[in-house]
Amino acid sequence: MQKNAYLCRKITMQMKRTRRVYIILAGCALIGLSGCHLLQRDAKEGAVVQVGNNYLYAEDLAAVTQRATTPEDSARYAEAFIRRWATDILQYQEGKSHSTPELEALVEDYRRSLYVAEYERYVVDKRMPKTVSDAEADTFYVHNTDRFILQENILRGALLVIPQDAPLQPELKKRLTDLTDEENLEYIEKYAYQYASGYELFTEQWRTGNQILMRMPTNKWQKTLAAGKQYAEQDSTSLYLLQVTDCRLAGEPMPVDYAREAIDKIILSQRRVAFLQQQRKQLYDEAVKFGKVKFNIE
Repeated sequence: MQKNAYLCRKITMQMKRTRRVYIILAGCALIGLSGCHLLQRDAKEGAVVQVGNNYLYAEDLAAVTQRATTPEDSARYAEAFIRRWATDILQYQEGKSHSTPELEALVEDYRRSLYVAEYERYVVDKRMPKTVSDAEADTFYVHNTDRFILQENILRGALLVIPQDAPLQPELKKRLTDLTDEENLEYIEKYAYQYASGYELFTEQWRTGNQILMRMPTNKWQKTLAAGKQYAEQDSTSLYLLQVTDCRLAGEPMPVDYAREAIDKIILSQRRVAFLQQQRKQLYDEAVKFGKVKFNIE
């Protein structure tokens, strides 16, 4: 314990002398201490702990000890970190000393797979087109409509929640029947601003039946859901007016715009597979062409 305390005091004093370096190294806390290259350094100069060929430097502890408010806390944090750092290295060394050819082969396979995965990520990010055209999405949808079947009702329209005694209800209901008319929309929005406790116009976006149900008092309207219909329901205080301009029922094919996100994901996934297959072929063909792959070796 005396040795540990002495070592921690030494570290704390050395850290104070390298305060300028701390400001730079504090960023290491944001990307993980592994990003600070704790396990491998070229020089011993300035190291405070050594385990084999691995060196720990005072500045490496900046992110660990920067939250300390007293020298005692700083020493305690440093000692705990040193213990974890050294133990990790010692366990690695012990494990490596008991390794087998089979384990080394697995390690090498995993190492190669990491490099290959990183290479594939790089070429996909840098070289593969990431956009899906409308024509491409439409063609895919036409040939795979059976993959895009609705599991629940979806609809477009408008929903207002107003007091049961709100004025001009007949006029409001009439205006709701045509949500393509600009004058009607202006009237509805002004009415909603003055009287409604809830209002949503979703003529351009699809909503699921369950999303609308969360704002309606019952589910009765879904049993007769149809485009062009208006539904009025009440609870103890409010009147709910739901105008449906378009809808699709569970079991029917999704509209292409509703399925678009899923379509894009599928197309990009398929494109990635084909792109990487082409990259592998090109890589091999070029290696053969330039003599990196040799045959009939004597």
